[in-house]
Amino acid sequence: MKQTAPQARPPRRDMTHSKPKGTILAERRDEHRRAAMEHARGTLAPVDVVALSRVGLTAAQVHERRVAELTNAVAHESSRSIWAIVRANVFTLFNTVLGSCLVLVLLVGDPRDALFGFIVVVNAAIGVVQEYRAKRTLDKLAVLHAPRARVLRDGAEHELAVADVVQDDVLLLRTGDQVPADALVLVGESLAIDESLLTGESDPVEKAPGDLALSGSAVVAGYGTARVHRVGAESYASALTAEARRFSLVNSEIRNSINRIILYIAWALIPIIVLVINGQMSANGGWSAALASGQWRVAVVSAVASIVAMIPEGLVLLTSISFGMAAVTLARRQVLVQELPAVEGLARVDMVCLDKTGTLTEGRMELAGTTVFAAVPGWEAVLAWQGAHPNANPTAAALAAGYGEAPQEQPVAEVNFSSANKFSAVTFGPGPMAGDWVLGAPEVLLQGESHPEPLTASFDAAGRGLRAVLLAHRPVPAPADAADDFSLTGLSPVALLVFREKVRSDAAQTLQYFRDQGVALKIISGDNPRTVAAVARDVGFNFSGDGYDARGLPEDVGSMADVLARESVLGRVTPEQKKAIVLALQSRGHVVAMTGDGVNDALALKHADIGIAMGSGAAATKAVSRLVLLDGQFSHLPSVVAEGRRVIANVERVANLFLTKTTYAIIISIAIGILMWRYPFLPRQLSVVSSMTIGIPAFFLALLPNARRYQPGFLRRTLMFAIPAGAIVAACVMAVYSLARAFPVPSMGEEHMVRQAQTAVTVTVLLVGLWVLGALARPFDKWRALLVAAMVAGLALIMAVPFARNFFALDIPGGPLLAVTMAVTAAGCLAIELLYRFLKRRGAVSERE
Repeated sequence: MKQTAPQARPPRRDMTHSKPKGTILAERRDEHRRAAMEHARGTLAPVDVVALSRVGLTAAQVHERRVAELTNAVAHESSRSIWAIVRANVFTLFNTVLGSCLVLVLLVGDPRDALFGFIVVVNAAIGVVQEYRAKRTLDKLAVLHAPRARVLRDGAEHELAVADVVQDDVLLLRTGDQVPADALVLVGESLAIDESLLTGESDPVEKAPGDLALSGSAVVAGYGTARVHRVGAESYASALTAEARRFSLVNSEIRNSINRIILYIAWALIPIIVLVINGQMSANGGWSAALASGQWRVAVVSAVASIVAMIPEGLVLLTSISFGMAAVTLARRQVLVQELPAVEGLARVDMVCLDKTGTLTEGRMELAGTTVFAAVPGWEAVLAWQGAHPNANPTAAALAAGYGEAPQEQPVAEVNFSSANKFSAVTFGPGPMAGDWVLGAPEVLLQGESHPEPLTASFDAAGRGLRAVLLAHRPVPAPADAADDFSLTGLSPVALLVFREKVRSDAAQTLQYFRDQGVALKIISGDNPRTVAAVARDVGFNFSGDGYDARGLPEDVGSMADVLARESVLGRVTPEQKKAIVLALQSRGHVVAMTGDGVNDALALKHADIGIAMGSGAAATKAVSRLVLLDGQFSHLPSVVAEGRRVIANVERVANLFLTKTTYAIIISIAIGILMWRYPFLPRQLSVVSSMTIGIPAFFLALLPNARRYQPGFLRRTLMFAIPAGAIVAACVMAVYSLARAFPVPSMGEEHMVRQAQTAVTVTVLLVGLWVLGALARPFDKWRALLVAAMVAGLALIMAVPFARNFFALDIPGGPLLAVTMAVTAAGCLAIELLYRFLKRRGAVSERE
C-alpha cells in the first residue's frame, strides 16, 4: 500500500471522555503550548531544504530552535505525578466518608474514639510513600533504557534522546526504529511504516518523499530520511503516549474484582447508614428526646462506629502496595514493568508463544558455511555490499565478517527485506555486478523453478538447526517499485549461505519451568520450519517431525485454533500471522503471553495479554510490551511468575480478611438498626479490632513470600469464604450482645453493664477474628506463625494493662457473661474451622504453596 501525495496533518482524536481531571488539564496545557509553538515557528529563519537534506541542521539552527522551545519534550510524565499519587491515596470515596466521621467524633464525642482517623492517615501515608518509591525506581529505569533517535546534524550522524529532537531535524530512519516526531519523508528506500498502533491500519504503509510519518509509528522495512514537521505536544501521538505507558490499564482480575466489590459496598452504604442513624436515635429515646436531652451525641458516635466498621479502608491500599513492591523487586532484577498489574498477568498466563530469534537464541548470527552453485561474477562483492548496508538485518550483517569491504558501485534500485516477503533485492547497472541480486529464503525464491540442489541443501541445513539463505541472480533486471511488484521468475541460484545462532543457555531450563507449572508453549518463527524444529528440540521440546509450515495456516480464526491445538512449533510465520495466532488462542479461552525482540513481533506483542520484549529488541517492540527484560535474560521470567503468584495469593488472603470484617459489620449494622438497639461497639474498640485482626497482619501478609499457583475465580473464592465467615462472626456478636441485654445485673448500674457488654462483644470479635486470621495464614511457616502469635500477644497485653483497658473502654465481664462469651467464642472458632476445611476440600481455599 503506497501513498503518493503529501498528507495533511491527521485530525486529533477526541480523548476527553472518561478521563481523569488531571489528564484533561494536562491536555489543555498542551493546547496552549501548541499555540505558542506555532507562533515561535513563525520567527525562525528560512531553511534551505536541499542543504538540510544533505547535512541536516547546523549547531546554530539547533540552538535557535531550543531557544524557541521547539523541542520534542512533552509535558506528560511517563508515570503518575506526585500529586496524582497523593490524590489517589488520600482523596478516595472511603477516606471522604471516614474523614467526615472523624470530624463528627472530634466535634461531639470523646477524642479517643477518633483513633480510626490516625489509622486512616497512616494508611494513606504508607500508600503515598510506597507508590512514590516505586515511581522513582521505575522512572529511573525507564529513562536509562529510553529509546534514542538518530539525526543528521552538521553532516554527521548523532544519536540522542527523543526529547532532544528539534523542529526541522533530519531523522535517519531504519528498520526497527520508532518515529520520534511527526516528519515529512525526504528520501525513502522501500520505506514501509506500521501505523497500526495509532490509526488501526493493519497493513504497513510504504512512504514516498513528501509523505507524513507519524510519531509513534514503527519502521518495518526499508530506510530513509525525514524532516521533523511537528514536535512535542503538537505531534500526533503526544496525547496517546501518556495513556499508553506505565499506568495504562492492562487487564487485571484482582483490580477488576476489587473495583466491583468497592462499587457494591459503596451503594450498600447509603441505605445502611440511614438505617443505622435512625436506629441509634431511636435507641437513645427517639429523635425528639435524643435531640432535647443531648443523647444524640451518643447516637452519632455509635453511628460512626457502625460506618467505620463497614468500610474496607486498607484493601485498595495493600493491593497497590503489592503491585508497586513487586515492580520494584523485578526492577532490581533488570525486568522493567511498564504497567503495574502486568506482574499479576504473567502468573495467570496458561499459554506462552515464543519467537525463536533473539528469545530462545541470542539473536547474533554467524556465517557457518557457503555452498556455491554458480560462480556468477560479482557475487562476493554483492554479499559484501549486503553486509555493509546501514539497514542490514542480523542475518545480512553477519556477511560483513566473511566478505570484506563493500564495493564502491551504487545500485540503481533496491527492495529491502521484510518479514512478510522473506527476501531483499538489489539491482546494479552495467558493470561487474550487473543484474538483479536477490537474497532470501530458498523455497520462496525458487517457487515453481526446477532447482532441486539448493532446496535439498537448505532442507538438510534446516534439519541441523541452521538458517539457510539463498543468493540468486537474474542478468536482465525486472522493473519494480516495491517488494510486492518484484518478480521472482527467472532467478538462478548462485550460493547457499548457512548461518548458526547460539541457543540461550537458560532457555531449556526456563521452558521446563513453564511446563512444570502447566503452561503450554508454542514456538512461532519466520524461519524455515525444520530450523525452528531443530532449535525446539535443543530447548527440550519432545516431538517428532519438521515443524508446521505456516504458509498453510488457515485464515479463519476457528480453523487456525484447531491447527494450533495440534501444532506447537511453527515456521515461516508472517507478522500478521503471529498476531492472528495470538487472537486464535485467545478465542479458545487462553491467557496468552508473547515474547519477541524484532519489529515483526510488535503486532503480536500488542494483542497478547502480556507482551514481553527483550531489552536488545527494536524500540517499537519495547514500546508496546508490558514487560521488558532489560538484560535480555530469558531466565528472569520465572521470577516474574513468582512475583505475580505472590501478589495474587497474598491479595486474596488480605481481601478475605477485609471482606470478612465488612460482612459482619454490615450484618450487625442491619440487625441493630432493625432492632433499634444501641450499637455494641465504640469506635476506639473497633479500631483495635481492625488493627489486631486485619490491618497489621494484612500489611505483612501482603508482602510475605507465597508460591501458590494461580487459580481463576479470585472474586468467587473470596466471597465464598468472607460472606459465611462474616456471618459466623456476626452471629457470635449478636448472641453475646443479646444475652448481655436479656440478663442484666441491676446492681452494676447501667453504664457499667453497657461497658461490660461492649467488652464481651469486643473480646468475641477479637478472638474469632484471630481464628479467621490463623486459618487464612496457613500453611504456617516461621514468619506467619510469628505474626499470628504477635497478634494474640498484643490482645493479651491490651487486656492485661490497666491503662490500655481504660483507653479502649474495656471492662472484663464477670461470671455468667464471661462464661457465655467464652462458650460462644469457642463455637464461633469451631464454625470458622469447619468452614475453612469444607472450602479447602472444595478448592475454594488452598494451603498449598
